[in-house]
Amino acid sequence: MDETGELLAATVGRLLESHCTPAKLLEAERGIWAKSLWAELEAAGLTRALLPEAAGGAGLDPVAALTLVRAVGRHAAPAPLAETMMAGWLLAGAGIDVPDGPLTILASRTIGSLTLQPAGRAWHLTGSVRRVPWGRHAVAAAALVESAGETRVALVPASGWTVVPGANLALEPRDDLTLDAVIDSKFVAPAAAGTDGAALHRLGAAMRCLAMAGALETVLAMSIDYAQQRVQFGRPIGKFQAIQQNLAILAGQAVAAGAATDIAADAVASGLKLAEIAAAKARAGEAASIAAGIAHQVHGAIGFAQEHSLHFFTKRLWSWRDEFGNEAEWTLALGRLAAASGADRLWPDIIAA
Repeated sequence: MDETGELLAATVGRLLESHCTPAKLLEAERGIWAKSLWAELEAAGLTRALLPEAAGGAGLDPVAALTLVRAVGRHAAPAPLAETMMAGWLLAGAGIDVPDGPLTILASRTIGSLTLQPAGRAWHLTGSVRRVPWGRHAVAAAALVESAGETRVALVPASGWTVVPGANLALEPRDDLTLDAVIDSKFVAPAAAGTDGAALHRLGAAMRCLAMAGALETVLAMSIDYAQQRVQFGRPIGKFQAIQQNLAILAGQAVAAGAATDIAADAVASGLKLAEIAAAKARAGEAASIAAGIAHQVHGAIGFAQEHSLHFFTKRLWSWRDEFGNEAEWTLALGRLAAASGADRLWPDIIAA
């Protein structure tokens, strides 16, 4: 991480710390929108970190901008910062003005369920989309839709859909939307070159890698702290060899996920490279599964109690590992890439990546 990334991480860390207390996280699980948190993120310009200057952003290096998503994971922040950054990236690439407020995306796997047709001087978007992140709180969505043989981006206002609320395991909103929106032609444009459903899926996978890496850092710190404080048989449980071994495994998984995430961030900055993002998502998902299990073994039953904070992070790890493709999907993608390249290219491609 360069100096800019470190400064951004420190800034957002201080901001999130006061808004991501256990009480606030429990409120979010009950469906209360974190209005003050979002207002501060937006006032600081953090929601536009991935945008170029021409689109109202700061023109940051993408790797530096993506450190914000890792910070969201580190604090289990109940806000759609990653989704807003993704929507902004999609809209800016198509030359559409990016609005203020929380945004979401109508992701690659839902393109086939949407229909975009000309309607005079406007466009008519219809269809249904399942499990949209933060759909009920978004002021608009960036949709990627195939229309007349061309991939188009549409900025869809929240007034253009109805919501059936849903949630992932972490009780983050994952809502089903039914769309029937008439959209002004200035909010519909051809997608940027190379931007298709697969590219958006890769960006989402990289975002979840970043969030998981941040959450794993916190899970590791919490587990070490608890093992040093919890006394059993007259000494801290961290003094027992079995606990020490498990903590070492947990630390190794957290470090591996962090390294994979660094690769994913670089892959986003250099054109959403498939091999790097596939490997990173698969490895981060594996780390999430192993580390979350060990953390709860170390904490015992208290880790599941509402009064303790561990479950806020492990529930997100279990949720995020499956969103935008799980380990099986991305490992299969890697296998297909290797098979298509041929045996002679396997090692050179690994070295190049």
